[in-house]
Amino acid sequence: MTITEKVAYLKGLAEGLKVDTNDTNGKLISAMIDVLDDMAKSIADLEDNAEYLDSYIEELDEDLGMVEEDLYCDEDDDEDFDDEDYFDDDDDEDFDDEDDDEECASVECPSCGEEVFVDATMDFDNINCPSCGAKFSCSCSSDCESCGGCEN
Repeated sequence: MTITEKVAYLKGLAEGLKVDTNDTNGKLISAMIDVLDDMAKSIADLEDNAEYLDSYIEELDEDLGMVEEDLYCDEDDDEDFDDEDYFDDDDDEDFDDEDDDEECASVECPSCGEEVFVDATMDFDNINCPSCGAKFSCSCSSDCESCGGCEN
């Protein structure tokens, strides 16, 4: 039996006992039943709101779970990745500035016209365009100026 039903029972009981609302005791009992009725309605509204919010929170939790799946790697991939190994400050000597001394040149892809960057370590007879995938050759050397005089 809900609180609203219990208050309705008390109202019916008071009417069945023919409580005199002109009497001081009758006025008190009638006022108390009215207050109980208002409280029962408020509690019922709060229970309805709590139920709605509970279902809404469950939906949000499910949606958040899907977003987390989309943003983060699979759990199997996460186990293989160790933040401490990846961001270890002791490995700074592995990142020497040797590559800063090498010159980099750019060549225009004859197929799509995109700018392709080349350096002295690349095979100039077999350059692969990252945009269109076309293979072409270039007669660059490590001392050319932005590959301006290069024959594609």
